[in-house]
Amino acid sequence: PMQTQKLYAKALEYADLHGQETVWDLYCGIGTISLFLAQNAKQVYGVEIVPQAIDDAKNNAKINDITNAEFYVGKAEEVLPEYYKEYEKTHNGETAHADVIVVDPPRKGCEETLLHAMASMQPDRIVYVSCDSATLARDVKVLGELGYEVKKVRGVDQFPMTCHVETVCLLSRK
Repeated sequence: PMQTQKLYAKALEYADLHGQETVWDLYCGIGTISLFLAQNAKQVYGVEIVPQAIDDAKNNAKINDITNAEFYVGKAEEVLPEYYKEYEKTHNGETAHADVIVVDPPRKGCEETLLHAMASMQPDRIVYVSCDSATLARDVKVLGELGYEVKKVRGVDQFPMTCHVETVCLLSRK
């Protein structure tokens, strides 16, 4: 729990929220990071494939009286591109925008289609939380080709006495 708090604090620091930002939290689970970010953002949208986790996220928001967080059930690599396309249709060609995107994918990392959708929303910052440095490196390379550069990286030892480490990476638009 102490290391989790450090991990979330680092993600929040890298997100650099001032209260007016729209934030997407992809692979949000039960909304822990989403609700942590919502305290300092205008609006947070969380996406998770597990319906029970989204039910828990909504309940956690209610328990903590957080009203600026919405949650979507589905694959992040499907929900975000669909949201982007639908937004364009319903807003006369205006493109969807995120100020910050936080992504905490499973060990396999992000699908390339998701990385492209993220870059299309032109966030100022992407905070990438990873449990696998190899997939993080692969995804950062793609994001680099899409106009983002690594600004900061910090390891958090969530799993002492093992070779595993969580990594928090801040990317900004070039």
